[in-house]
Amino acid sequence: MNLSRVALAAGTAAASVVLLSGTAFAHVSVQPQGEAAQGGYATVNIKVPNERDNASTVKLEVNFPLDHPLASVMPQPVPGWKAVVTKSKLDKPLSLHGKQINEAVSKVTWTADGSKIGPGQFQQFPLSLGQLPENTDQLVLKAIQTYDNDEIVRWIEEQKGSEEPQHPAPVLKLSAAGDDHHGGGAATSAAPTASASAPASADAKGGHGEKAGDHTETASASSTDTTARVLGVVGILVGIAGVAFGVLAGRRRSA
Repeated sequence: MNLSRVALAAGTAAASVVLLSGTAFAHVSVQPQGEAAQGGYATVNIKVPNERDNASTVKLEVNFPLDHPLASVMPQPVPGWKAVVTKSKLDKPLSLHGKQINEAVSKVTWTADGSKIGPGQFQQFPLSLGQLPENTDQLVLKAIQTYDNDEIVRWIEEQKGSEEPQHPAPVLKLSAAGDDHHGGGAATSAAPTASASAPASADAKGGHGEKAGDHTETASASSTDTTARVLGVVGILVGIAGVAFGVLAGRRRSA
C-alpha cells in the first residue's frame, strides 16, 4: 500500500515537472544562426510557439530598442505571412560607414496572410540584422503575440535576478567583437536599409561572404586532417597484421 502511494506521488511530481517545464519554455524567443558579435551582422530566427489549444496565432510584433539602434533589419519572406518594417526618428543620429543615419527600425510586424500558427505548432521568422551595437552585450526585443480569438500576449518583461518572469521578452545575446566584424566585406556590403521583402539570403551572398569562405576553408582543413588520421590508423593496423603473419609463418617453418 505504501509502495503504491509512493509510486503515485512520484508519478504526479514527474508529470508536474514536465507540464511546468513546457509552460516555462513555451514563449517567444530569438535564436541567432551562428555568431551574433558586437559591431557585426547576424541572421536570427524569431521563434513563436502557440501556447493555446483553442486558438491560433495570427500576428506578431517585434520591437527593437532605439537606445541601441539598428539601421538594417531585413525580414526573410515567410509563406502565408506579410511582413511590415517600421522606422522611427532617432534623437541622436547613427554613424554607419561614414554616413549619418537619422532613423532606425523600431519594429517588424508579421500578419497572417493565408496561414496561421495552430495549436501545438510553432513558426520561425528569420531576420537579417546589422550593424549590431558595440556598446552592449544584449538586445531586448519586446514582442506582442495576437491570437485569432483577439487574445494578446505581451512578451515584454525583462528578467531581473535569477527568476524568469511569466512573460519574458526575447533577448539576443551579443558576443565580443572580433577583428573580422569591422570595416571588412561584411560591414561594407550590407546596405543600411530595411526591406519587408528582401530575403535573408542576401547576407549569405554579400555581408557574410567572407565568413562563408572562412567556414569552407576550415571545413576543408578539418576533412583533410580527418582523412590523414584515418589513413594513419589503417597503416598501423596493416603493419601489426604483417608482423603477426610473419611470426606465425616463422613458427610453422620451425615446427
